[in-house]
Amino acid sequence: MKSLLVANRGEIAVRVFATARRMGLRTIAVYSEADAEALHVRQADEAVPIGPAAARESYLVGEKIIAAARETGADAIHPGYGFLSENADFAEAVMAAGLTWVGPPPAAIRAMGLKDAAKALMEKAGVPVTPGYLGADQDEKTLAKEAARIGYPVLIKAVAGGGGKGMRRVDAAADFSAALTSARREAKAAFGDDRVLLETYVTRPRHIEVQVFADAHGAAVHLFERDCSLQRRHQKVIEEAPAPGMDAATRAAVASAAVKAALAVGYRGAGTVEFIADASEGLRADRIWFMEMNTRLQVEHPVTEMVTGLDLVEWQLRVAAGEPLPLTQHQIKLTGHAVEARLYAENTAEGRFLPSTGRLKHFRLPSSLRVDSGVDEDGEVTAFYDPMIAKLVAYAPTREAALMELAQACEDVEVWPVKTNAGFLGRCLEAPDFIAGDVDTGFIERNLAALTDDAEPSAAALSAAAAGAILAAEDDFIEPEPSPWRELVGFRLNAEPSSSVRLFRHGQAIVAEVVDDVQPRSVLVTDDDEIVVFEAGEAFAFATHPPSAAAAEGAASDGQVRAPMPGKVTAVSVKAGDAVTKGQTLLTLEAMKMEYALTAPFDGKLASLSAKVGDQVVEGQVLAVLEA
Repeated sequence: MKSLLVANRGEIAVRVFATARRMGLRTIAVYSEADAEALHVRQADEAVPIGPAAARESYLVGEKIIAAARETGADAIHPGYGFLSENADFAEAVMAAGLTWVGPPPAAIRAMGLKDAAKALMEKAGVPVTPGYLGADQDEKTLAKEAARIGYPVLIKAVAGGGGKGMRRVDAAADFSAALTSARREAKAAFGDDRVLLETYVTRPRHIEVQVFADAHGAAVHLFERDCSLQRRHQKVIEEAPAPGMDAATRAAVASAAVKAALAVGYRGAGTVEFIADASEGLRADRIWFMEMNTRLQVEHPVTEMVTGLDLVEWQLRVAAGEPLPLTQHQIKLTGHAVEARLYAENTAEGRFLPSTGRLKHFRLPSSLRVDSGVDEDGEVTAFYDPMIAKLVAYAPTREAALMELAQACEDVEVWPVKTNAGFLGRCLEAPDFIAGDVDTGFIERNLAALTDDAEPSAAALSAAAAGAILAAEDDFIEPEPSPWRELVGFRLNAEPSSSVRLFRHGQAIVAEVVDDVQPRSVLVTDDDEIVVFEAGEAFAFATHPPSAAAAEGAASDGQVRAPMPGKVTAVSVKAGDAVTKGQTLLTLEAMKMEYALTAPFDGKLASLSAKVGDQVVEGQVLAVLEA
């Protein structure tokens, strides 16, 4: 193996290239029209365009990727995660083309790819599985009947799913039909398969997963567990290794079950066996069940690398080349604690977690810890792909020290004008219950108001904004060090100096004053004369001029239902003239592979509807108008 093509984009492509270069391999990227200037393209030795921005016309077209490999003389293809990484047909096509597939055998992908079949296989192999319904009958009445038999709450899961897509929790029979329709639609869009299974919903579930590796010579090992319980919308937010509260006996039982699962399907390469644990009485081996197996490298693999000191991508490449596993089970050691936070381009205000897109005009990530990123300054975040822009990974001898380091790193994030979840991540990491290890997958939902509360700038931030406004004409970016210009701030004839400035935030006037004895903050002055202060992972924007009358009027208008982010209309539930009630779903948008329902702001009549299924809309576009 002398050259490697990565059939992916963003952070994972950059990550794989780093190891490939270290091993002396020539690196090859593929890219869509939207990614022509992306970081992974610039870092590769060679790059090949494969089509339009939409993934279904580029990154999901296996024929284009194999053609790019042939064109560049690639020896092997690494699929990364997502896209075609768990597509058995693609794996077979790669191998049929005479290329090395850096992944498990197609038969293993198929065995674990459909959740219902995988659970049946695991039951046969003696691996404990979650109670539920795995039947082939997909009639809505049958599914509703099975849900009632299992008992609410139940979990609807896409048979071909992953990453939280096509998954819905249902608490009552009255909500089942709507949840099933939404889950099926999302599953069809993401995987081309709308079949679902049902599981009993564990009320205090923890998400425990075990990293496994197997080679072509019959050896299989585990690299210990990870805890991925901190989630929102069934997508992981913070992951750590090892799992807090996991004793040696429980670890041995879960790890043994994971290795048994890998051997049962003739696995090869890197894989993750995911379990759901009932945390109501701590972690117990008899209350942990098989959930699914991801037949690829996981997003959160860095925490395992940190606590084992191993490069999992290197292991993948060596195993794919036919080499035996580099270490035996007893040679793999667990040391220290690692925690990873996923930095998303999203607006967490009001707990809505809406995607945020645009050019990264200012992009500063901390240098004190490991950062895996797929973007850099002046790069663009689009609505076509996953919103994750970086992973921040802290490692320390203890969990407490690792959490503290990661929390500080999240507070040091500076991104503008794209919004991020850095402040939200910091609040999660500093939550007393999370620090104590008292966490389950419902943690964020239970604490949503506190974790997503609209942060307010501190006195230090207001002081920095005032100083930035006064000195804006002198410099485009003011570092938080003293400036000689400060001596003249607020100079007045025959009066004491004044350092008060009138600024505007969210259209409201604020009088801010420069204060010398507060901790300085980083300040950015934009091309539009906005003053942006970075504090605790947040970016507070201040205008130097009052909003126009037109803007104020638009902000106060009633009944206009606007697109909160750019995306595609996937469903329209009403028509013009319909009477609607507050909270009723009017339209559904899809952006960055997730669905978002737009609801009626009050009871009324739908005066107009300007969107239809399939429309691509921009942020702020009026889609419907409601009359009281």
